[in-house]
Amino acid sequence: MANPASAAALLMLLALASTSSAQLSTGFYSSSCPGVYTTVKSVVQAAIAKEKRMGASIVRLFFHDCFVQGCDASLLLDDTASFQGEKMATPNNGSVRGFEVIDAIKSAVEKVCPGVVSCADILTIAARDSVVTLGGPNWDVKVGRRDSTTASFSGANNNIPPPTSGLANLTSLFAAQGLSQKDMVALSGAHTIGLSRCTNFRAHIYNETNIDGAFARTRQSGCPSTSGTGDNNLAPLDLQTPTVFENNYYKNLISKKGLLHSDQELFNGGATDAQVQSYVSSQSTFFADFVTGMIKMGDITPLTGSNGEIRKNCRRIN
Repeated sequence: MANPASAAALLMLLALASTSSAQLSTGFYSSSCPGVYTTVKSVVQAAIAKEKRMGASIVRLFFHDCFVQGCDASLLLDDTASFQGEKMATPNNGSVRGFEVIDAIKSAVEKVCPGVVSCADILTIAARDSVVTLGGPNWDVKVGRRDSTTASFSGANNNIPPPTSGLANLTSLFAAQGLSQKDMVALSGAHTIGLSRCTNFRAHIYNETNIDGAFARTRQSGCPSTSGTGDNNLAPLDLQTPTVFENNYYKNLISKKGLLHSDQELFNGGATDAQVQSYVSSQSTFFADFVTGMIKMGDITPLTGSNGEIRKNCRRIN
């Protein structure tokens, strides 16, 4: 019979091994796929060179993925006859984009190291590279996520903050994901890049008073007041530089030039005004807090170890 002490030690080692596999780390692919980072970056940079808006779209994909079942690439799954994904949920339908860029990255990574890198990690790395390519901060991405074999249509409808959200709703929806109000304000700074559809800001520019009048009139010229007309007309989330990642978004809020109701809520006489002011005063403070928020968001309930799978095609389960 085996020595009970050595059997216990072996069990202890096995337990340690299984818990360590449940941790994400920056070095997860250092031996299995060291080329993953340069491969992802080259495809991201090419996509953004072709269309500057794509950087913002990829960051948004990451956010909308992580807020539903954690960062597990569930958002990337296409609907099938027997499977309902998240793409047709209200926050995503007709507005999430960039799936073809993720496909292109996956295909490039598969050539370098087949069957090793998850779609969830590809999306996480691509979000970081998008921020950096547009002039934002860099950080070391934690990896080791695996891909889900499920999706949640209801989770997508309920967990992602709508553009009509007030400060309390924004704060509680972020808190439900383990993110603080401070994280929420910093992560909202992703709206320093990208465009939004008229349907998302119509009520703010026509019906609300906490908005600069001249700014509202400018936006009204491209967004008719009648619902159903011009719904997909686009306007920049950051008035000045929608393709540069910096702190102008917060400067706009102080001038009452936030495009979305939910943007202007961050500077509207409430608990987050001082944080917005601090980011106007110091872009480096914003960058540091944004990086902290992105890393925390990437940590939301990942699938690790033997959970989930490494999808061959990001749009469907193996």
